[in-house]
Amino acid sequence: MKTVTLWRPVGPVELELIKQSGMKAFPPRLPDQPIFYPVLSEDYAIRIARDWNVSRDGAGYVTRFEVLKTFLAPYLPQEAGGKALREYWIPAEELDSFNASIVGEIAVTTAFESERKDIGRD
Repeated sequence: MKTVTLWRPVGPVELELIKQSGMKAFPPRLPDQPIFYPVLSEDYAIRIARDWNVSRDGAGYVTRFEVLKTFLAPYLPQEAGGKALREYWIPAEELDSFNASIVGEIAVTTAFESERKDIGRD
């Protein structure tokens, strides 16, 4: 069984939902999120978690997980601003199949948290 290692930057709300799945699945996309985008490098995931999630949500986390290569075969990695910024674009309606193709658990590899407690709060 061949797998591909992927990463996904997440905020605290998404991380809590992943924990509720037993670290086995990503939560459904919201109506305004038509694509689920796991990234191909840890460095890219770190940039998003640190620079985007922390400023928006007060914290950002990098997750690492393995996905069956056979699931990813129909998808081509997309460049999101350069060769180092590559990600898969998985349609939201295929997220259940993506989750079923995760081998093992989703692991948190890095955490970034803001000193400010009011970020991301209404």
